[in-house]
Amino acid sequence: VFRKIIQTAVERLGHESVIATDGHEAWTRYLGAEFDVIISDWMMPGMDGLELCRKVRAEGGSLYTYFIVLSALGERKDRLTGMLAGADDYLTKPLDFDDLQVRLFAAARVTSLHKKLAAQKAELLHLNEELFQQSRRDPLTKVGNRLRLQEDLETMAARVRRYHQCYAVALCDVDFFKSYNDTYGHQAGDETLVQLAEVIVALCRAGDQVYRYGGEEFVIVYPEQTVARASEGMARILAGVVGLQRAHRGNPAGVVTISAGIAELGERGTEDVDLVLRRADAALYSAKQAGRNRLAVFAPEMLPESSAPAA
Repeated sequence: VFRKIIQTAVERLGHESVIATDGHEAWTRYLGAEFDVIISDWMMPGMDGLELCRKVRAEGGSLYTYFIVLSALGERKDRLTGMLAGADDYLTKPLDFDDLQVRLFAAARVTSLHKKLAAQKAELLHLNEELFQQSRRDPLTKVGNRLRLQEDLETMAARVRRYHQCYAVALCDVDFFKSYNDTYGHQAGDETLVQLAEVIVALCRAGDQVYRYGGEEFVIVYPEQTVARASEGMARILAGVVGLQRAHRGNPAGVVTISAGIAELGERGTEDVDLVLRRADAALYSAKQAGRNRLAVFAPEMLPESSAPAA
């Protein structure tokens, strides 16, 4: 009867209500939906109101639930016990309609504030994630930048050490790019870099990673691929760049081309990410020396481990 009285009073005040006959049923209903307010009797069989309150507070939930303890106990120490258990407010029996209305006004304000704070927190987390991603993305070409490359290579090196995986790393460079900028202007050079990045991404597998290493250089990481398989993928990219037919008077080929060097991270290669990049750079240098618009695979004679060739 008293439960029906509370339900009627709550609904007269314009609120929707869900009824539970004891603490266990209340806990089950709480886990199945989100509630702004719980009005719970203190003394109940099985799970009493204070235990229910403690479980609600321990659960947390995405939204804050305002908890009102209802009891015939009216001593100050009883109210303090309820508050220490996590309750927000206290109502004594017999129920006074005006007291209930006051408590629900307070509950509405508190839960509204928590919802606003939760929304602001979610927005801040979203903005932080956006800033994190932007700080690791090249603003011109929209591929990963050097910071993202370094982080990803360190992660890959850890996988190499733990799981003995292997990665192929390709470093590619636009041929005669200074001449291109001098002839067509830096804006045209930027447009070319954007177009090249789009071609590279389009011709890579879904799991391959593309980064702008700096200037006109790009790095492509081929996860769990041998140098031979990566060379096949890189050859498609070189052909794709030529297929753009972007005019370049300073290039003997008459169009924009790129050269590439490939090295291996893991297995027969090295776990040192800086050394892998130096090896890929040495292979790129070899491709340039051999006439450009081609790729070269790192060989030990290209780079004495104590030094690196000039860029």
